[in-house]
Amino acid sequence: MIDFKNAEYLKLAPIDARKAARSVDDILVRGEEVAAAFRSVRDTVIFTNKRAIAINVQGVTGSKADMTSLPYSKVQAFSVETPGVVDLDCELQLWFSTLGLVRFEFTRSADLHLIGRLIGEAVL
Repeated sequence: MIDFKNAEYLKLAPIDARKAARSVDDILVRGEEVAAAFRSVRDTVIFTNKRAIAINVQGVTGSKADMTSLPYSKVQAFSVETPGVVDLDCELQLWFSTLGLVRFEFTRSADLHLIGRLIGEAVL
């Protein structure tokens, strides 16, 4: 799993969702659409209308990647933290029924309201 608890440059920043979708086209199911995508130095998190897909690039060459699928249907609770005056980053916490807590940290420019709506529509 990706560890985003580090420095600012490791926090997730928004990227073009259409370009990011190319990296997961092979694993998307019928009716699944990419809504938003975020990237740190080498790792990416893609949010679809059904799940979050965390892509952890491994190795020196970056040719190996681990894709972790986090389906919204297994989310029991979630928390969205927006940036403040002093605390400039954003945070998303997802509690999964079998996995436990998964936490993502984003840069200030991330639109977590969109992500919160996606998850809310799937969970509620």
